[in-house]
Amino acid sequence: TNGYQADKMRATSSALALALVALQNVVLTAAFTGTCSPTFVKMQRKNTAMSMSAVVEATTESSSSEAIVDKIRNIAVIAHVDHGKTTLVDALIQQSGVFRDQTQIDEAGERVMDSEDQERERGITILAKNLAVVRGDTKINIMDTPGHADFGGEVERVLNMADGVLLVVDSVEGPKPQTRFVLDKALKKGMQALVVVNKIDRPAARPDFVVDKVFDLFCELGASDDQTDFRVVYASGLQGIAGDEPDAMADDMGPLFDAIMESIDPPKIESTEPDKLQALVSNIVFDTFKGKMGIARVTNGSVKAGQAVALAHPDKTKKTGRLGNLFVFDNLGQTEVQEAKAGEIIMFAGLGDVEIGDTLVTNENAGANAAEPLPPIAVEQPTVRMTLGVNKSPLSGREGKFLTSRMIRDRLVSELDRNVALQVAETDSADRYEVSGRGQLHLTVLIETMRREGYELEVGPPTVIYKENEETGQTEEPWESVEIRVPEEFVGGVVDLLNQRKGELQDMGIEDGEGMSIVKYLVPTRGMLGLRSALLTASRGTALIDSVFDSYRPRIQGEIQARDKGSLLAFADGTVTSFGLEGAQDRGKMFASPGDEVYKGMIVGIHQRPGDLEVNVCKQKALTNMRSATKGITVGITAPIEMSLDACVEYLAADEILEVTPSKMRMSKNPSMWPKKKGQK
Repeated sequence: TNGYQADKMRATSSALALALVALQNVVLTAAFTGTCSPTFVKMQRKNTAMSMSAVVEATTESSSSEAIVDKIRNIAVIAHVDHGKTTLVDALIQQSGVFRDQTQIDEAGERVMDSEDQERERGITILAKNLAVVRGDTKINIMDTPGHADFGGEVERVLNMADGVLLVVDSVEGPKPQTRFVLDKALKKGMQALVVVNKIDRPAARPDFVVDKVFDLFCELGASDDQTDFRVVYASGLQGIAGDEPDAMADDMGPLFDAIMESIDPPKIESTEPDKLQALVSNIVFDTFKGKMGIARVTNGSVKAGQAVALAHPDKTKKTGRLGNLFVFDNLGQTEVQEAKAGEIIMFAGLGDVEIGDTLVTNENAGANAAEPLPPIAVEQPTVRMTLGVNKSPLSGREGKFLTSRMIRDRLVSELDRNVALQVAETDSADRYEVSGRGQLHLTVLIETMRREGYELEVGPPTVIYKENEETGQTEEPWESVEIRVPEEFVGGVVDLLNQRKGELQDMGIEDGEGMSIVKYLVPTRGMLGLRSALLTASRGTALIDSVFDSYRPRIQGEIQARDKGSLLAFADGTVTSFGLEGAQDRGKMFASPGDEVYKGMIVGIHQRPGDLEVNVCKQKALTNMRSATKGITVGITAPIEMSLDACVEYLAADEILEVTPSKMRMSKNPSMWPKKKGQK
């Protein structure tokens, strides 16, 4: 009994002590504020009781009502083309336990992320892709982006899902034109960058020089003090190693994983309440069974499978519906979940009319408490256009499955759903459409994709998009910043070509380490059309050409010479013969081979002089019973030039068109631009 009374007295004294402390706080605060109203005393008691509560919330809220999800990192990998982004991401995948064993690694191939056929063939990344890896108890959502300037729209939309970026820079080349473009977009969004000096195992690596150049680039782009205080990690994606110092490399990518955890900020959210749901759709994918699916980052709130939602856009009517399946990214695939909260990147089905730029908001209670839509994705405007239409050549309709203008139109419209930098417009002709993009490569990738799907097309030559300056009233045209690395003995030929294309020299010098000369020019986009093949010819295939859109400037008067040689044209319809080629190949270089079918006006070769020339490549050798005096003389046939789709588009002049079928590409003169003969209307 005495023990029980003693415990009771100790508990009472503890309670009195706590009450005395609370009362002392009230008196002190009252003395400071000069008031001690009953309401004030109640508020102090309430605050004291809350401070004594033993309940700790899982997600803490700061004074700015922002909660930090510490177990998630959302990063985008950005770089110039061929600086090793995809190889680096593949190394991160292989060292994060995605593959069970070496057999699965071998089955996946060397570049896991470049899964499209064209990506593997061209050796570049075309489409941005999402994946997720787990490091310890933290999930890292990684977005691999293209490095080519023509696919900058992919980078711009993907950055909306990221909280920070991995800026990958080559240990020899340093920052390049596309590095500036993608970094500028990230810095303007206030993102922190983690600089990865890749290919550190190259013999000519110069990491200190590269880091200095990267710092200069940050300063030129107006980065904040926090952004310029970036962390640097040295890595070799090919060998799968990384380190904090170039001469102290670890045996794996551990230092890079650690740097991501420490240097990239976790997502910051304002609320996880379901009514506050905001998720900006940044990508669209198509599934054979689930249909059109959207990929979005949950900025605020939470979302559940089967929930009533709406797709809101500041400039469009709200579209309502109900979510079907809900997925989050898991390794190289997706995992179906019932709920996802702010900070996570999701993929959802059930809304067939979803578009890039829509904001997913709640529609519970008819959307009475729904949040406002987020600002839509803004991308740079296209600079180059081409016409795509129905194939009307004499050899049309023999191979393709999709031939009509309606089929072509539907395919182009569906491409707009996921290709945000593309624009499609009607023309005066009912069977031809105007397609605009970031560059020639941007459009040829689309044409090649359609060709492989079974479409037959008639493609017009690329032209630039002019615009009128509202302030000055002048017509302006796009200019590109071009950087060319070439051996010193070919510099003269390269400079001569760029000057012919109305280029303006910006800088010239010799690169340390590999002895290559660097030439930097500003060139009108008109002058860049068809320039790449000419530069490779002038430098015997050694030139490395990088270009990126610079600005719109007043249009240069007059035409820019695109090609100094004419074309060899087929004289009549028929089949190419060896006898016909023997006579024609003296006039230039041939595209045609014996047995090929041709038609009048079709381009069968390159004339060795300016101007076009018709040649009879279908000529048959006359058969007589007289022995020819030259019978014993044999003439060999030179192998024809094999033209890819990109080479054909570059070759086209203003009065020429390209016929694209699933297995053939034929160039010809545009029949609508032929000179009219007497008596023709």
